[in-house]
Amino acid sequence: MTDQKSSPEHPWPVRTVARKIFEWINRLGDVWVEGQLTQLSARPGTATAFLTLRDPSVDMSMTLTAPVALVRELQLTEGSRVVVHGKPNYFPNRGTLSLRVDEIRAVGVGELLARVERLKKLLAAEGLFDPRRKRRLPFLPGKIGLITGRASAAERDVLTNARARWPGARFRVVNVAVQGALAVPQILTALSTLDRDPEVDVIVLARGGGSVEDLLPFSDEALCRAVAQARTPVVSAIGHEPDTPLLDHVADLRCSTPTDAGKRVVPDVAEETERVRQMRDRARRALHGWVGRERELLAALRSRPALSDPHGPLDRRAQDVDQWRERGRRAIRARLDSETAGLTATAARLTTLGPAATLARGYAVVQLVTPDGVDGVVRSTADAPAGARLRVRVADGALRAVVQDVEDVEEGGGGALSGA
Repeated sequence: MTDQKSSPEHPWPVRTVARKIFEWINRLGDVWVEGQLTQLSARPGTATAFLTLRDPSVDMSMTLTAPVALVRELQLTEGSRVVVHGKPNYFPNRGTLSLRVDEIRAVGVGELLARVERLKKLLAAEGLFDPRRKRRLPFLPGKIGLITGRASAAERDVLTNARARWPGARFRVVNVAVQGALAVPQILTALSTLDRDPEVDVIVLARGGGSVEDLLPFSDEALCRAVAQARTPVVSAIGHEPDTPLLDHVADLRCSTPTDAGKRVVPDVAEETERVRQMRDRARRALHGWVGRERELLAALRSRPALSDPHGPLDRRAQDVDQWRERGRRAIRARLDSETAGLTATAARLTTLGPAATLARGYAVVQLVTPDGVDGVVRSTADAPAGARLRVRVADGALRAVVQDVEDVEEGGGGALSGA
């Protein structure tokens, strides 16, 4: 019945859950585990030592139990990097889990450096060291984030040198452990906090010199990746010689010491003041030169005839306009006289050839008058028989006549009308 699935109606007793956890853990078998010792308790008169093994990259740890003789033989201390072999044990009565260790190996400096070198090649292959991904620091950051040890010389060096160069520099200081098992988790938390702060324009990670083991947190893979992913430019200021932690390769700017970082994150107020003075002098000289050239240009323009005597060209053009106006007037007058003479001659010819001139020479225009009015011009005697009423137009008027008879004109072979 205890193997059935648990439910609110059929819950498992504590012993069943404890037994199942014990069975699951036993399936894991023996394991090799690496970490850093943070607590070590070996009471006199006891055969078992209790240790805490912590992951240096994250905030996780586990309890170890080992023979006291094994711990004393290796002379282990808190902060030592070790590799242990053991089997997980679950104690159902207390509900606790620990790793029963039967072998412990201290990780030497050579092995640590070899691991750092392998990690360096891995991160370089991923492009985390590529200079093209590094960002330039702001010229004058509004606020500088500083991650360093509490009341450390590194903190004092950064603050003193930065404020000596730029007295108005503002800092947000986050104190963390810079060595040991707590260093990486605290630095990661501080880095995340400062990276989210919109007022922080640059982040400085500062620590003084130290041994290879002391500087190992600054070669941690999690820290290197967090720095590479940060949106805010990061400055590495780890005082060390000759070894170089991987943080120097990932950071946007590497400074040899915290003092160097304090000098490079802010400009020098004296240098900038001198630069402003030089730029002001250059601007003044440039402005004076430009004004001088413009004055010379204005003087040259003022000396030109068009500006020295602006009415002269207008007067000369006015004379030209008068001459052309007079020439146009004479041409129009001559053309009008010529056209008037032609028109007069044409009118004289028209007058000579017109009906009025013909009537003035003694000719007349005879028209037949009918009851309906004047019918038309009489051109033949046949058009006006005897008794026809006529209208005779002469030069100074018109006459009314009646045809009495028709006479023939001998010379012309035609006829003539006679009337009264």
